[in-house]
Amino acid sequence: MDFFLMEISGMRDLQGFYAMLFSLVYLVTMMGNLLIAAFTTLDKSLHRPIYFLMKNLSTLDSCYISVTVPNSCINSLLDTRSNSKAGCVAQIFLVLFFGFVEVVFLIIMAQDHFAAIWQVPHYPVIMSPCLCVHSTLTSLLSGLIYAALHTINTFRLAFCHLHAVQQLFCDIPSLLKLSCSDTFSNRLQILSLL
Repeated sequence: MDFFLMEISGMRDLQGFYAMLFSLVYLVTMMGNLLIAAFTTLDKSLHRPIYFLMKNLSTLDSCYISVTVPNSCINSLLDTRSNSKAGCVAQIFLVLFFGFVEVVFLIIMAQDHFAAIWQVPHYPVIMSPCLCVHSTLTSLLSGLIYAALHTINTFRLAFCHLHAVQQLFCDIPSLLKLSCSDTFSNRLQILSLL
């Protein structure tokens, strides 16, 4: 079973233009995130909790954008619209995983900023390197659980419509519209796990 994704544009020339534009934005984003990760790894003066978190966040951002943009660009350049069910499962799982972990990292970074500003004497204890590593591992594990729950709950549904996803990539709201099953529990889960 394949899902058919929306085209960037109905005109062939514009598809190529948009694909090149998105590819350029993708490459700039990847280079920026790679530079952040490289500088925070190589420069010993940047081996502090906030830079550890920033390095992980830039790595996650690179992974997050790599799930959807290259596939959309390739589909546009090759003038294909289909995405297999396995491809959709992987795409939804990875988007949810990387998105959830990024949000958790931003929360941890906010805690780091709060401790650095308001609890200066206790900062080394509050944001120790050990705590940063444990926070990272916990966010990754919780992201796996979060993404697995949503992905499994979405793909247990029966899809009986035309399988035409009204997006450039697979996402849960678009797939719920294609389902002929009762999606109330899915919608409730989305609202309760936000």
